[in-house]
Amino acid sequence: MKEIGGYFGLEYFSGKEYHEGLVAVNSGRHALLYLLKARQIKKLYLPYFLCDSVSNLCDRYGFSYEYYKIDRNFMPVFDGKLEGGEYLYAVNFYGQLSNDRIRQLKERYGNIIVDNVHAFFQRPVPGIDTIYSCRKFFGVPDGGYLATDVILEEEIPLDVSKDRMKHILGRFEGCASAYHGDFRANDRAMAEQPLRRMSALTHNLLRAVDYETACRKRNENFALLHEMLGKYNPLQVSVPEGPYAYPFYCPKGMEVKKTLAQNKIYVATLWPNVLCLDGTIEKDYAENILPLPCDQRYGLEDMRTIAEMICRCMEEGSK
Repeated sequence: MKEIGGYFGLEYFSGKEYHEGLVAVNSGRHALLYLLKARQIKKLYLPYFLCDSVSNLCDRYGFSYEYYKIDRNFMPVFDGKLEGGEYLYAVNFYGQLSNDRIRQLKERYGNIIVDNVHAFFQRPVPGIDTIYSCRKFFGVPDGGYLATDVILEEEIPLDVSKDRMKHILGRFEGCASAYHGDFRANDRAMAEQPLRRMSALTHNLLRAVDYETACRKRNENFALLHEMLGKYNPLQVSVPEGPYAYPFYCPKGMEVKKTLAQNKIYVATLWPNVLCLDGTIEKDYAENILPLPCDQRYGLEDMRTIAEMICRCMEEGSK
């Protein structure tokens, strides 16, 4: 029976999710697993410049894969011909892959999967399988979306995330550093999870997000960082809608990250697994591209603080 009365729990929110109607699962990597199973994919071609969570998932579930390189504009360097059941996994790094470019990749290669983990606010191209992650853009314990026209004919249980909120609630009332261990533990737990439907808790939290404001603030923050740092940045950066982070390339990126961290500005090394690829674009980018935070938690003054500190680092490094 339904419980009536007693104490109050979390409110039920009545807004709409940004990607209402897409397949909603427990993470971006599980959106890929859904697709691998539903399309009966035999082999993936993955960029070297990618988190090993995708290759680990393929290993775990027995899917074949090979790697390809990217160029300095983050585009695939792939001249192979895709056979039946083979797909090119195209990653939209920092939202720099426009929908026009995605259509061009579709025309050239046929079977493609687009990873929009860095481009939550970029709508999917009709007819192209597209993956999104919620946790990289919002404070939720799980969540991924998949735009596809294929249905996986198997029972998918509902995820339960009530015990994976400690790092989120802790940072809300405390500080990130105190709960970073809980954040990492949640990441590891999600990697071991089987495919699940998105939890009711995450659905509810996503219905409470002010997407219009979040997207606008990200755009404004990105634009100011580019205005202040663009002259130093050799990357040909386009301005995506609702960007994930501002990709700033600088020599000695690891040293600059340490300086920023000493001033409580935390910049991730997104793909540490490629740091072993000596002499490659991938290693250079993993070491020296700083994904500067520009999300909706921050305002223009925060962006000025980040940019001014980096400008000092660049000027001191040139002496």
